[in-house]
Amino acid sequence: MGVTIRKKSGKWYVFVNYRGRRKAKCIGDSRAAAIEVKRILEAKLALGDFGFFGKEIELPTFEAYAQGWLETHAEVECKPSTRRSYEQLLRVHVTPRFGKKKLNEITRDSIKQFLGELSRETRVIDDKTGETALRFSRNTLRLIICALRTVLNSAVEDGFIEINPAAKIGKFAKTERPAHQASAMSRAEAESFLDAVQEVCPEWYPFFLTALRAGLRKGELIALQWGDIQFGASEEDNNRFILVQRNWACDEFTTPKSKKSRRVDLSRQLRRVLLEVREQRLFNAFLRGRTSVADELVFPSQAGTPIKPDNIAVRYMQPALEKAGLRTFRFHDLRHTFGSLLIQDSASLAYVKDQMGHSSIQITVDTYGHLIPGADISWVDRLDAKTTPQQNATQAQPQDRSSERGDSEVLDSAWLPPRDSNPDMLIQSQLSYH
Repeated sequence: MGVTIRKKSGKWYVFVNYRGRRKAKCIGDSRAAAIEVKRILEAKLALGDFGFFGKEIELPTFEAYAQGWLETHAEVECKPSTRRSYEQLLRVHVTPRFGKKKLNEITRDSIKQFLGELSRETRVIDDKTGETALRFSRNTLRLIICALRTVLNSAVEDGFIEINPAAKIGKFAKTERPAHQASAMSRAEAESFLDAVQEVCPEWYPFFLTALRAGLRKGELIALQWGDIQFGASEEDNNRFILVQRNWACDEFTTPKSKKSRRVDLSRQLRRVLLEVREQRLFNAFLRGRTSVADELVFPSQAGTPIKPDNIAVRYMQPALEKAGLRTFRFHDLRHTFGSLLIQDSASLAYVKDQMGHSSIQITVDTYGHLIPGADISWVDRLDAKTTPQQNATQAQPQDRSSERGDSEVLDSAWLPPRDSNPDMLIQSQLSYH
């Protein structure tokens, strides 16, 4: 929405642009009159008076506007998984409540009432235990208000409403997080798991080894291509890494979660295993008349297509865990294992942040800070250690030779302490008197 003035052919015009609708009106020779008309029009548009266009513009309902927002803004700006989440939250929770209301009819009080009712409705009584349980977590309520707030933010930008009534509703915005989110394997458990993979599904060993040694997310592993791997000249070459620059989500390739690529260092063991796989792929490609596999997936399905993410844990990971006699782990726990083992091996939090692609080091601290080695009682025990008196950095002065130099020489220098550039004049005068 904008109102501007411009001089054309000696006359002043007012130009109004609102949601793609434009109109101009000649004011006359006076620039001051054009400025006054501009001020009045801006005030009218802010109040929702669109009579300047000849016909008042009718505000859309929330349902109509939200649907248009999903088809335009969300389709272009959001990742597929994010758009799907918005669509579900709006369809199931928000639209049934606010769908028939016009955008300017949604008030802050109505939003607070909506969330309060939703919170109370989710409290159900367990028939067996008699205890009150929550069907939705507080984090779910936070996501619902986030979807509503995002749509209304767009309505503000489009000029339909002046303020967002869902802004800064913080009561439900706090995420419930446990003290320690990471559930990771120990080093021995990780090795037992890999040994079991070798027995249960050996063709998946490189996939799970990469998950444990590089900490890639499931979608990042599925989207990994051979051209993303820098093997280096040898195992002693430090220039060996995996460039994580794409993700597989909702049956399409997209950017990683942080929307930024990152470099993950390639361990020697993982380098050897992946080189063996690449050599076999190169041989197969040569038989097909190709000389490069750079644009091929490192871990494709048998048909050469991206792996179905939902099949990995059920068909391969869980059987290997059972074979190894380990408790149940999620696939994402392999990523947690990577970060946890780095921390236990004294890697810095900054290094772990870069390797895992966290958007901020605070996420790294919240997730893995409790694993930092050395956080034990020995640190306070050091406070009990006896300390030695601080040594004087000034060189020891020679013994008094006043008998050789004379008393007058001693008195002349006694008032000036070593390295004192601002002597006390009172002391100087008293010594001089004596």
